[in-house]
Amino acid sequence: MTTQTDYPQPETNYGLLEQPSSAPTMHKETLRMLLHEELARARIRDMHRALDGPRHDLRLARAARRWNRVARWAAMRSRRYSR
Repeated sequence: MTTQTDYPQPETNYGLLEQPSSAPTMHKETLRMLLHEELARARIRDMHRALDGPRHDLRLARAARRWNRVARWAAMRSRRYSR
């Protein structure tokens, strides 16, 4: 046999959600995990920079050429449609 308390009780705030707390709760384990993740990301970035040394300059030059082409195209399009 079931009683009235076995069923979910109606909300007294009529569908309004409770306000979330303004500050997140931080646990030591969570903070430690975040620090380890950030340290791992920093190590990976350093490794990529060390391996990518000479290619980095080439990549920047290629990106500059690409953006110059985009800028020329945008200028031509602007001139064409502003007449």
